[in-house]
Amino acid sequence: MSELFDAVDALIASRSPLPSPAERKRLRQAHGLTLDEVAAALQVRRATVSGWEAGKTEPRPPERDAYARMLKQLAQLYPADPNAAAPATGTAVPETLAAPATPAPTGAEPARARTEPTGSIPEPASEDTALRPAPVSQPAATAKPMSRRPPARKAAPPGAPVGGVDARFVNGPLAVVDVTDEGQVVAYCPGGLVLEVPAKSLPSLVDWTLAEGKLGQPKLSGPGKDADPLLVLTEAALERYGLPTALTAEERTAGRIPEGHKVVKQLTRAQWQLTKRGFGPWARIYRPAQGSERACVQLCIPSWDALDSRHWGDAASLPPAELARVLGIFAARVMTPRGSTAVTGLELMTALHPPTRASEPDADGKRHSEHNPGSLGKEPVDCAPCEAPDGHPLLKDLPRFHIRGPEEKLFEEAYDWARPMTDGECTRRFLVGLDVNMAFAAGANGLTVGLGEPTHVKAPAFDPKLPGSWLVDLSHVDLSRVKVAKDKWVELDADLLPSPFTPKGERPQGPAWYATPAVAYATELGYEVRALEAYVRYDNGRYLDGWYNRLRDAYLATMADLGVDADLSPEDFLAAMDGYKSRDPELAIVVSVVKATVKGGLGKLRERPRGEGWRPGEPWRALSRPTWRPDIRAAVISRTRINLHRKMVKHAAFTGQYPVAILSDCVVYAADGESPLDFLPYREGKPLPGGFKLGVNPGLVKWEGTQTVLWGEGVREQFSAPELNLARYIKDGTVTDQDNGE
Repeated sequence: MSELFDAVDALIASRSPLPSPAERKRLRQAHGLTLDEVAAALQVRRATVSGWEAGKTEPRPPERDAYARMLKQLAQLYPADPNAAAPATGTAVPETLAAPATPAPTGAEPARARTEPTGSIPEPASEDTALRPAPVSQPAATAKPMSRRPPARKAAPPGAPVGGVDARFVNGPLAVVDVTDEGQVVAYCPGGLVLEVPAKSLPSLVDWTLAEGKLGQPKLSGPGKDADPLLVLTEAALERYGLPTALTAEERTAGRIPEGHKVVKQLTRAQWQLTKRGFGPWARIYRPAQGSERACVQLCIPSWDALDSRHWGDAASLPPAELARVLGIFAARVMTPRGSTAVTGLELMTALHPPTRASEPDADGKRHSEHNPGSLGKEPVDCAPCEAPDGHPLLKDLPRFHIRGPEEKLFEEAYDWARPMTDGECTRRFLVGLDVNMAFAAGANGLTVGLGEPTHVKAPAFDPKLPGSWLVDLSHVDLSRVKVAKDKWVELDADLLPSPFTPKGERPQGPAWYATPAVAYATELGYEVRALEAYVRYDNGRYLDGWYNRLRDAYLATMADLGVDADLSPEDFLAAMDGYKSRDPELAIVVSVVKATVKGGLGKLRERPRGEGWRPGEPWRALSRPTWRPDIRAAVISRTRINLHRKMVKHAAFTGQYPVAILSDCVVYAADGESPLDFLPYREGKPLPGGFKLGVNPGLVKWEGTQTVLWGEGVREQFSAPELNLARYIKDGTVTDQDNGE
């Protein structure tokens, strides 16, 4: 009989009317549920729930029945206020955080200038290496009058988890510490929660954070460790705690304040320690761990240039609540920032694949630390000589001014290639740029990389599944005739295509070192390869998969919050990308930081020495890290370059169109129209298989910018450079002498 009752209940639910889209959102937020939580419960995508709440789509059975049941129960808990004003439309604030204890009120064009650094993945400067919205929200404002500041609250007391949030971190992963006009020190947490801070000195602030602040973030991996709480100090907070609001020129060079500073002495007297990088923009204050208990707090000081404006935009000048929102979204979707975007990108790799784990209990029931399979381990490994950058200790016996050629050095970098336009291209009207979304992240996806040390082998048989560096002659690969599918060869104009094997697009002249993806592509094009020698890594795995997935999800979720969904048609995608940053500039900052985390993290795999008295042939600090792995960086860049070349070959074979210029992940074509749709071969909304596809997902492309052919020819004539790389300037058309290196 109960089964019949259940069937009747389901039948009634399937026909019962649903609340309006605005009411659906109100009920969810009233109970502190995020889009991700609802999507997980209903076993649908996050964007699907977002579409239901925006009124774009309606749920269908069987999800509709469960969704209606949830809304009915929420309506009983949170009946609508008949006196409440009708909610505004078109200003939705993205749901980014986990469940609050009480309801939190909410509130929320073609981008043509390149926001990512062009060229190769950067090598950053040397550096040591679960949230909940609150009951009140901070209105967006440039000023901070007390009448508009949410009332401060005391930190949440210890207790059971609330709404699925870890009880240790109920106030979020971080807080922005500020001083009110009345002189009260307060901490702004993500979601609008404001805490009273009774601390009178920096040591007591650290004590308060660990004892009462309830700040931090649960570990991202089973064997990992929880993220330490992050405190962001405003200029007012710096003054309150006796710190300078800005660093002197000497302190900026040193990257820290002097060890004799009074605040550093206060910390020492309180038995707190600083890491080797000292008290700088990203200071870490700690005491040695007692067993599994950590006592560590990280500081971020925006006025000391902790937030690089190239990636964080104007985040350093945001009001405290808005800055807490930006940092909180990034922390919830990626991780609590650990330093620069490069440091954070590298730390994310380690957080997802910790080097050690607890062993099974021994005979006495005790567990011990052991290697965590799939990680890079706890100890660094030497690279192969061909993978070592100039100045590495492995090369100390080379003559002082010796320049290594491709037969001695692995040189896998991103494209920087251009060519003169043909007569036919000059008759076209426009140059249209395409930019690959998260290109280097896409290059890391599914890539098998070495985990252990290299093994040197002579005359090996090439194995495309074996990561490593191969000395092979690819000069015989002829792009005028290539294989594009099984037993299907096509003829191309090789003079109009760059070589896939060199960053400058030049055809190889003899044996050279290549990463596995480049050599595998030569066999894919239909040519036999014979390696002379190789350094291969038999211990390997897809180390970067989790890292890619985390950053991809963060990017897609934030872009969806900005109105750019993953399932849009090409026309709708171009329209959604038109001015997307202006819809929520703070979320646009998060997008920029996610992209920089990808490039910076990969660049830091081959971090070069920066000062510290280093001399060629001597080791530098980064070499002591297990994550100093130039071979992994080379493999990702090689695969990224190959992915782009494969798309260009498919496009040329089908359309007869060839690229005019390429810079890293941007490629320029001559076309008769201003839009990518004027030359991309879409048929009934479907793209060319294996070619360029418009979309927001990593590896798909977006419109980068359009200039006229006359502009391109004029620029090249102005600088007397027929092969000037126009991809560098396609965004806004601005070219300077400095850009041209003159």
